[in-house]
Amino acid sequence: MATNPMQRKARNSFLLGMLLTLVIAGAVIALLILQLKNYKEKEKEEQANSVKVWVLSQNVISGQVITTDMLTQQVTNKNFVPSNAIGDMSILTNYALSDKEGNEVITEYKNNVATLYLSKNGTRYELKQEDETEDYYIEKNGEKEYVELSEDPIVAKVDMYKNNIITLDMISKSEEKTTDDLRKVEYNMLVLPSQLETGEYIDVRLSMPSGQDYIVVSKKQVEIPQINGVDSEDTIWLKLTEDEIITMNSAIVDAYRSIGSTLKVVIYTEAGIQSAAIPTYVPTGEVMQLIQSNPNIVETYKNALIQRYNENQSRVRTNINSAISTSGEEGESNLKTKVEESISNSKENRKSYLESLGGDTTTSN
Repeated sequence: MATNPMQRKARNSFLLGMLLTLVIAGAVIALLILQLKNYKEKEKEEQANSVKVWVLSQNVISGQVITTDMLTQQVTNKNFVPSNAIGDMSILTNYALSDKEGNEVITEYKNNVATLYLSKNGTRYELKQEDETEDYYIEKNGEKEYVELSEDPIVAKVDMYKNNIITLDMISKSEEKTTDDLRKVEYNMLVLPSQLETGEYIDVRLSMPSGQDYIVVSKKQVEIPQINGVDSEDTIWLKLTEDEIITMNSAIVDAYRSIGSTLKVVIYTEAGIQSAAIPTYVPTGEVMQLIQSNPNIVETYKNALIQRYNENQSRVRTNINSAISTSGEEGESNLKTKVEESISNSKENRKSYLESLGGDTTTSN
């Protein structure tokens, strides 16, 4: 049936309108698909850049014991997080504080002062510490009941505030709590394990050619210096107290004077749950006299060293002195050579470090 011009014009307008509608709808759909794709890519990128970190749920002062109930986990962009932030719960699990029976230690506030409490048999007891012995105890029926903790507590090195991200630099084991005589000491004469990493805990041992082995210092956290982002191959830093520094110096001399002896580093496999080994090395009588007269050594440490020396000096020093005597003049020559090598290595490391900074490489002789 024939159509008049008006009908054709109306039909064409309708078809054109439909076509335009389809084109616009297609463009809208394409735009939505593109936006959805961009959203998913952005979401994927955000997920890739997201990390879980542990933050404080309350303010903490320097030296305060930190318990896991004071922490909460948050997800944030890794670009805004320090590289040494703690995000792995397993790290904090190793530090989770409880007694040997598994009773949890938590923090509550008593008269606005952070106070430790032990939850035991449905009752919370204030966990106190003796000033003289530093042993922990609770009071039951007016009597002291001593508590052996499963871990050395972790303490805050500095004041921290609510929502601060926790980093490894902010906390330490209580046995590493900063004291007036604590110093960072560099050593480049120790035999290091092939896979030693910064942050691991180690013992330093003196191994004699006869097979005898003495612990010089125990459970120290290692820091490996870097030059141009590369770990040093032979140098480590240890934080030691004055008495430990003197004891290490004595052991270094003994190792050099006894041909075949070595000072080696041994790594703890699970530092979070392993107690510190008891040092067994005994310095020389001359060194002990220095330790006794040194006012920079904390009296508690001094007394412990004197007791160790008095109990073991005959047996331990006899063995060490025998090995030194056997080495004779060769041992004395080796001492001089090794000391010179250590000084030379220190100078070379210092020079490389300055070069990495683009600074002055002049070193004194």
